[in-house]
Amino acid sequence: MTEVNEGQAPQAAPDISALEQEGEIAADYLEGLLDIADLDGDIDMDVEGDRALVSIVDIKGGDLVGDNGEVLEALQELTRLAVHRRTGERSRLMLDVAGYRHGRRVELSKLATKTAEDVKRSGEARSLQPMTPFERKIVHDAVAAAGLRSESEGEEPQRFVVVLPV
Repeated sequence: MTEVNEGQAPQAAPDISALEQEGEIAADYLEGLLDIADLDGDIDMDVEGDRALVSIVDIKGGDLVGDNGEVLEALQELTRLAVHRRTGERSRLMLDVAGYRHGRRVELSKLATKTAEDVKRSGEARSLQPMTPFERKIVHDAVAAAGLRSESEGEEPQRFVVVLPV
């Protein structure tokens, strides 16, 4: 079955078993990394929409998040590469460590909502600080939910969101 959005090409329904396989490959890879680093932690796997979600929880010792999530982003890319190597398919897997992404999602949603209110009130566009693709997506979604539009500008790693008035 496919889902059709007006004005967009049909999208195939996600292959849940393939996403579960991505999660299992990622979990095995991350368990190996934790063993090498001599870190204790549990790994949870889930599928949300069209991507596998893998979380390292109950992590003890070491900082696998880093400043502004930099270590987490690097771990996610390494994990995606490990999945790609095994499956031959590009992975959109999302990695979280100790709930960092969840907390960041809440924080950014609040920022985007407040910024959208400020832009509605002033009628002037407002630029936010540079963000990762994950963070920009959260902001774009929250701004759209507030009834405004936003655009990403700049080049990585200095790409940022601009919230625009109606």
